[in-house]
Amino acid sequence: MNILIAGATGNTGKRLANLLSSDGHHVIAMHRESSDTTGLSAGAELRQADLTDLPPDICRGVDVVVFAAGSGGDTDEEMTDKVDREGAISLIDIASTSNARRFVMLSSVGAGDPDPDSDLAHYLKAKHDADEHLKASQIEHAIIRPVSLTNEDGVRDIILGDEVDPSAKAHRGDVAAVLARAATQDELAGRTVLMQSA
Repeated sequence: MNILIAGATGNTGKRLANLLSSDGHHVIAMHRESSDTTGLSAGAELRQADLTDLPPDICRGVDVVVFAAGSGGDTDEEMTDKVDREGAISLIDIASTSNARRFVMLSSVGAGDPDPDSDLAHYLKAKHDADEHLKASQIEHAIIRPVSLTNEDGVRDIILGDEVDPSAKAHRGDVAAVLARAATQDELAGRTVLMQSA
């Protein structure tokens, strides 16, 4: 399967790219010109692009798109909008008019009903808007909303759904494993799910 990953050089995206490569999938790692691609597996195809100005053919030859990029609330509001809302929406639209059959969104636990008093309010609203755009699109989708992320790999002891504790943690390795499942299997298709590491 040909899987395009937006954010493939990030902390979660790189784990996902290498996991998918090791499972025999052809990974297309979307990256900015300045990104460090040295941690990606040798078999990954590099496709340079910027979420703030995507080329119309970015999804050529792609079966599944995974959006694992994002500012994480660390950028100013303008850049958050450009990446987490507008960039995601643009990629959804391009994927929807290409031959891609599925779009997997890495979102956030607070994106379902963003708290206006949260320190991450603007970021969560941007993620919310992108999620809603994806739900309204014609492409098959899965939206994964992890709780607060850690840089640990985890042991794949994962909780999905209504039993998730919003104050818990999600290890990036576990998040990557769930994204891989959403990209390559059908169990999460059409669903928006919360996740945490147990």
